[in-house]
Amino acid sequence: MSHDVTPSTDSPFRSEPTARDQAPQFVLPLVVRIEKAAPPARTDALETAARAVLVLLADERSVGDGEWAEVVRDWQDARIRKVVRRARGAEWRRAEALPGITVTGKSAEVRVFPPVPLDGWPKELAKLQVSGTDLDDPEPPAAADPAVPVLWLSPDLDMSAGKAMAQAGHGAQLAWWELSAEERAAWRDAGFPLAVRTAAPDHWAELTAGGLPLVRDAGFTEIAPGSCTVVADHPALR
Repeated sequence: MSHDVTPSTDSPFRSEPTARDQAPQFVLPLVVRIEKAAPPARTDALETAARAVLVLLADERSVGDGEWAEVVRDWQDARIRKVVRRARGAEWRRAEALPGITVTGKSAEVRVFPPVPLDGWPKELAKLQVSGTDLDDPEPPAAADPAVPVLWLSPDLDMSAGKAMAQAGHGAQLAWWELSAEERAAWRDAGFPLAVRTAAPDHWAELTAGGLPLVRDAGFTEIAPGSCTVVADHPALR
């Protein structure tokens, strides 16, 4: 499979115009807390953002007759857009006051909100900056546990931390869509363990040819349309 669980003619990520473009467009807002004195580690921020997407998708408010279910369905019926913005201090406290879910990693805090119309951001989030999410790892991340789902980033692309957080979220969402109800429940009940790592070039070639869910970016920001950004390597999908 070359992109995601939807037919190749109607993908939520690919750059070619599809029926999804005719639907009302929504975006999933994610806000990462970046305090000047203690910014999170890059890899932890990426992993926390990916988990935040999964937590929202699995939340009872997002399914069935839940209060967020309709907007989540509308968002998933159109282009799957995610935008990561940064906040600190009072900005973060204002973001926390809005309906959403805060997910905490080792050093990272990411708050995910129900999808909003492209031009309908809450004012508290609209004023937050997208740029400035350049983060570093104080030390190289350890090798990923093969028993845990791994979201492999392309070694060929130079993405800001914010862009990479959104792409990791895309990869997690594709894996979620591919799993059975039982596999989803098991992942959720375990707390959505996962790792985000950059693949070695030879491993990337294997991953992109291996039939796993693959994100092809629509090219709205930073990178060229159609670029392969993430492969979602969930043990249940191998």
